[in-house]
Amino acid sequence: MLNRWLFKQVDNSALVVFRALFGFLIAVEAFGAIFTGWVRRTLMEPEFTFNFIGFEFLQPLPGNGMLWYYGVLGVAGIFVMLGFKYRLSIIIYTIMWSGVYLMQKSSYNNHYYLLMLLCFIMCWLPANRWFSIDAWLKPKISKISMPRFIWIIIILQLWIVYTYASVAKWYPDWLDGSFPALLMRSKKDYWLVGEFLQQGWIRYAIAYFGLLFDLLIIPLLLWKRTRLWAFLAAIFFHLFNSFIFHIGIFPYMSLAFCIFFFPSASINKIFLLGKKKFYNAGEIIVPSWNKILIGAMAIWFVIQISLPLRHWFFTDDVLWTEEGHRLSWRMMLRGKTGNISFKVVDKATGETEIIDNKEYLTRKQLRALPSKPDMIWQFAQRLEEKYAAQGKKVEIYAEGKISVNGGPYKPLIDPTVDLAAEEWQHFKHHDWILPSGSE
Repeated sequence: MLNRWLFKQVDNSALVVFRALFGFLIAVEAFGAIFTGWVRRTLMEPEFTFNFIGFEFLQPLPGNGMLWYYGVLGVAGIFVMLGFKYRLSIIIYTIMWSGVYLMQKSSYNNHYYLLMLLCFIMCWLPANRWFSIDAWLKPKISKISMPRFIWIIIILQLWIVYTYASVAKWYPDWLDGSFPALLMRSKKDYWLVGEFLQQGWIRYAIAYFGLLFDLLIIPLLLWKRTRLWAFLAAIFFHLFNSFIFHIGIFPYMSLAFCIFFFPSASINKIFLLGKKKFYNAGEIIVPSWNKILIGAMAIWFVIQISLPLRHWFFTDDVLWTEEGHRLSWRMMLRGKTGNISFKVVDKATGETEIIDNKEYLTRKQLRALPSKPDMIWQFAQRLEEKYAAQGKKVEIYAEGKISVNGGPYKPLIDPTVDLAAEEWQHFKHHDWILPSGSE
């Protein structure tokens, strides 16, 4: 029964059209990062980047190397769009994008993580069997059908992302409109709509439309009776986010995914007029490696479902500690402000020095540092390495306060703990992060 469900042949129009749209968008992402100055600000100007801990070996290329790096990404994206050397192109993009994602955290967002996952999934899919240069050059690979498990993988991945994004909003500051109001306050001077967004009812509209959209959009797109209305809601939702929050290609990639929910006849009428149906729609082709595939899919989705839940196994609230925040679809959920200072104590002489953070960090890094315990720890390690290079053994202490969603400022880091001597634990709470109830 499972084999019949997974390996039944279905039209591949949605996949091949999505590949073209996806390739275009990832090319825009790469070239846009160059021309907007993002690459220079994030990867070239900083003295050092805050890597994902454990990936310190990934460092930006010297000189203008990162501009060339993103140029290669852009070209690979174009090749994916055209379906030219597709497999090689998407693998190159996946490896290079994963590298730059793990290389820095100052500009972390869940959309970059989602793009990494999608690129990895696309590496395995036969998205160049039609509507591609590859199929034109090698007609023998042409095919207008695909096994249904490909469609299932895409839909399940989207469902996980959207569902967790909704569940993460089920907390007081979102439900009472406090955080949406804080978000809109920062848009007060926004062109044309700034004043409108300050109206009292807007915070609740954003809070509950966002929560319900994330929770229901996949089921509503799957149901034929609500599909068109859900698609129109998706257009409004994602274009609003793009216009107000400027979050890159993500809104348009999300809209591109909607193609998987529409009948192949409609897709062909709009995008693939020359495509004719000449396969047995009821055919079931079970490959010899079906058990390996089913096992790999099971492992993948167990990981995808489990990772966003890991913050429940840490002490205190993830909104405060950040432990388990990343890789968990906790999108645009909280705002933090704060301050942090570092004190270096020479073990030999007892001399104390207060660090001027501006000497080491860019403006973006300075904004992110005070509220991110992992970045605070990494900065302490960086300082310890600097002094060690001068032949000095030092202790490093941090002291600062943060405010979550406009609340009162409270101390985040225990100022009596030598952070230079602490080890980072990926799956254990760090006791030098003070409880959220501290005063």
